[in-house]
Amino acid sequence: MLIQSSTQITPAPALLEYLYQMLEIRLFEEAVFDLLTRNLIKGTVHLYAGQEAVAVGAIANFRAGDYITSTHRGHGHCLAHGAHLARDSAERQTHLNKMMAELAGKETGYSRGRGGSMHIADTVRGNLGATGIVGGNIPVATGAGLSLKLQNQDGVVMCFFGEGAVNNGIFHESLNMASIWDLPVIYIVENNLYAMSAPWRTVSRHSDAAARASAYDIPGVVVDGMDVLAVREVVEQAAQRARSGAGPTLVECKTYRWYGHSRSDPRAYRTREEENRWKALDPIEQFKRKLLEQELASVAELETVEQAARAGIERAVKFALESASPDPRDLYVGLLAPSKTTASDIANERFLRQQIREDKTLPRITYWQALNQALSAEMARDPHVFLMGEDIGIYGGAYGVTRGLLEKYGSERVRDTPISEAAIAGVGVGAAMTGMRPVNEIMYIDFTLLATDQIANQGAKNRYMFGGHSIMPLVIRTEGGAGRGIAAQHSQSLEALWTHFPGIIVVMPSTPYDAKGLLKAAIREDNLVMFIEHKMLYGETGPVPEQEYIIPLGVADVKRTGKDVTVVTYSRMVLRALEAAEQLAAQGIDVEVVDLRTLKPLDVETIVESVKKTGRVVVVSEGYLTGGFGAELVATINDHAFDWLDAPVIRVASADVPVPASPVLEEYAIPQPRDIAAAIRRVME
Repeated sequence: MLIQSSTQITPAPALLEYLYQMLEIRLFEEAVFDLLTRNLIKGTVHLYAGQEAVAVGAIANFRAGDYITSTHRGHGHCLAHGAHLARDSAERQTHLNKMMAELAGKETGYSRGRGGSMHIADTVRGNLGATGIVGGNIPVATGAGLSLKLQNQDGVVMCFFGEGAVNNGIFHESLNMASIWDLPVIYIVENNLYAMSAPWRTVSRHSDAAARASAYDIPGVVVDGMDVLAVREVVEQAAQRARSGAGPTLVECKTYRWYGHSRSDPRAYRTREEENRWKALDPIEQFKRKLLEQELASVAELETVEQAARAGIERAVKFALESASPDPRDLYVGLLAPSKTTASDIANERFLRQQIREDKTLPRITYWQALNQALSAEMARDPHVFLMGEDIGIYGGAYGVTRGLLEKYGSERVRDTPISEAAIAGVGVGAAMTGMRPVNEIMYIDFTLLATDQIANQGAKNRYMFGGHSIMPLVIRTEGGAGRGIAAQHSQSLEALWTHFPGIIVVMPSTPYDAKGLLKAAIREDNLVMFIEHKMLYGETGPVPEQEYIIPLGVADVKRTGKDVTVVTYSRMVLRALEAAEQLAAQGIDVEVVDLRTLKPLDVETIVESVKKTGRVVVVSEGYLTGGFGAELVATINDHAFDWLDAPVIRVASADVPVPASPVLEEYAIPQPRDIAAAIRRVME
């Protein structure tokens, strides 16, 4: 009989708790719907009513050290998670209060009003948060599973998503990765028959989403999602499999949502007859009948449970409506984890730079060797640092940067991946949120476009959306730029794209010294760092001290001092600017070259001090002219140093064409020393 699992009979108090949790979710959603109609809650809301048995049954298996990830229709998961962990009625009420306050956009909400309905999290207790991107949480859950495995913990990750997500590429990338690495993840598909308005039968030739599991040689199980005990038992079996090291399971729960996709959905795509058939299977009413039929609860007990749940929701509504809204002065609070850099760090690195310029006996190594040394040193220093990427093992990654690290640290920490850029990024996000410090390589910056959702919508936003309660110590290593004749899809300079998103630090070193010190700093950073190398710099040599050092992020370097013109640039263009400066020195023009090193945060102070001295500025970037980072630099200089300018700022950038393969055209399309020199002459006129 349904109330008996394969291992034991569930005691009546636990059964009443399941009922309590399902009622709590149902009543919560009814209250939210009422608040929406009265315009007391703003924005879009996706209600979970009808699917309560899935969240409650699955999360009944949650224990300390486990994680969940949720979706835009995630109130039920968050409510069940909080109720499951509550030790008493006071904790349960606090949880309800935080949930309702978050939907109302209040400071007392779980995410301090930053996330709202679609982005609630309780990261401290294992709820890694909900996402408004279909399928966006699947690689995050996969990354959390990898983190558990790397830390030798026996936890599991329950990843909830709708059936629409199984047609998304990231679903397939993530399940493939979890399968080949035997990760402890339970992928729970809540198949409510409609992805927005699209019926499942019109978007899949197979009636069961669980059938997709066969492609990855993992179990695919279908369960009645309107039966809380059936869900509990299937997820329990999947959890036992995961905890034993046997790997992931795909569980499909057949269920139905009472409301439309969102508040504005009239449900015109489904019939009222269909709705009535499913409502006859109401998971709460079914469960009540079973409890009564099998004499495990009385009518009075059921009424008491419902009254208690209703009273809790009423208190939560009152709490939310009476809570204060966030203070606008705190708008930026929670965006980035606090910087660890001190004034003495900056001063010490400045002193070290000066020593390097004066000491001609320092060993010279290549740019790629400097990066390799940084990775090796940080992996030796911190066992939580690990590498992921395509061909980074025996092959050594793009341009051999990871060469030798597989032999030194093993395949668990130097982890070759499938060709799955989105999953590489998203798995990094999940691992970073759960105690690891991933350094993930995406072979070319052009390919980061395939991972934009995971980097920009998950990694960059999660800390802020979830109230500033988590960190994101993730480094995405990639390389860009032209010079090898490999044409438009392997030669772009897309740094301006990544500076656009709040929550991302962007680093672009130009020398071996900078590459080593900045990469070490990036790995120790508690925020997402896009670390962009230039393919034409890997063979460049330069002095690198053998002692331990880091370069604080956000600190520029004046590579050449001068009094007539300031050139502000970064990455490979530093070398070209220095070449142009040496040519012009023979003509009596003294050029100062400022190497930004970090584009975001930007060292405005160093730029302004240089402009005060010279009064003339040329900004040089290898990115496209239109919308490139050079335009941001011009705007910044106008904002902060306009009064010291003796002439308009001039930009030098790449032509607005896809980078050509022809060496002649490629050379003409990107800035050369002659172009920089010509711009300097113009600004001097």
